[in-house]
Amino acid sequence: MEVVLSIALIIAIIVVLAIFFSFVPIGLWISATASDVKVGLFQLIAMRIRKVVPSRIINPLIKATKAGLDINLNKLEAHYLAGGNVDRVVNALIAAQRAGIPLDFERACAIDLAGRDVLNAVQMSVNPKVIETPIVAAIAKDGIELRAKARVTVRANIDRLVGGSGEETIIARIGEGIVTTVGSSVSHKDVLENPDRISQTVLNKGLDAGTAFEILSIDIADVDVGRNVGAQLQIDQAEADKRIAQAKAEERRAMAVAQEQENKAEVQGMRARVIEAEAEVPRAIAAAFRDGKLGIMDYYNMQNILADTRMRESIAGEAPEDRKQ
Repeated sequence: MEVVLSIALIIAIIVVLAIFFSFVPIGLWISATASDVKVGLFQLIAMRIRKVVPSRIINPLIKATKAGLDINLNKLEAHYLAGGNVDRVVNALIAAQRAGIPLDFERACAIDLAGRDVLNAVQMSVNPKVIETPIVAAIAKDGIELRAKARVTVRANIDRLVGGSGEETIIARIGEGIVTTVGSSVSHKDVLENPDRISQTVLNKGLDAGTAFEILSIDIADVDVGRNVGAQLQIDQAEADKRIAQAKAEERRAMAVAQEQENKAEVQGMRARVIEAEAEVPRAIAAAFRDGKLGIMDYYNMQNILADTRMRESIAGEAPEDRKQ
C-alpha cells in the first residue's frame, strides 16, 4: 500500500513540475540573466497571462542588449501586442547602428506597423537597389516610335518610408519622363545619338519627391526603333481620302444615271405625244372632207408631196425613222 502511495506521489510531483516548467520559461529566464537582461520570473509569467510569447520578446531583447542598444522591455511588448514584428525591428536597429544610419526605436516601430519591411529598408539604404522598368514606347516629332528600357538605382529614404509611395510610382514617373523626352525631340535620331538626354530630363524633374526612395542614377539600358507611326497615319489618311473620293464619284455617277433616265423618259414622252398627234391627222382629214374644206384633188396632191419627200429621203440615204429622230 505504501509503495502505491509513493508511486502516486512521484507521478503527481512529475505532473506538477511539468505544468510548472511549461508555464514558467525557466530556460528563457536563465538565458536572459546570463546575458545581463534584467527580467524576473514574475514578468515572464505575466507575459503568459497577457497571451504574449515570452521568447518573441526576450530573445530580441537579448540580441539588442548584446549589440549595445538600450531598449525598454515594456516598449517591445507593446509593439508585439500592436501586431508588430519585434525581431525584425531589433534587427533593423542593429543594422542601422552598424551602418551609421540615424534610426530610433519609435520610428522603426512606426515603419514596421505601416506594413513596410524596416530591415529591408535599412539594407537598401546601405546597398541601393536597381529597379528595371518595363519597355516604354514613345513617339518623336518625326513620327518614329522609340522603345526604351531604363534601370533606376534607388536608395531607401528612412524619413519618407511612412506615407511615401513605392516602386510602382517610381516606374510610372520614369515612364512619363521617357515619353516626355522622346516626344519633345524633333527627330528620333537625336535620342539615339544622345540617350543620356532621357536620364538628364528625368533627374532634373525630381521624380523621387513624395516617394520612399531617393533616385541615385538612371541608366538607359536599351533603345530600339519601332514603327513609323507618322507614315502609318499618312497612309490611313490617304486611304480615308480615297474612300471619300470614291463615295463622291459614286454619288455623281448615280446622279448622272438618274439624269439620263429622266432625259429618256422625256424623249419617250415627246415621242408618245408625236404619235398621238399623228394619229389625229386622219381624223382631221376626214373632218375636212365632211366639212368640204378639203377636196379629193387636194388630198392627192398632199399624197404626191409625201411620196416625193420619201423618195428624196431614200435617195439621200436617210430613213424616215432617222429623220424623225
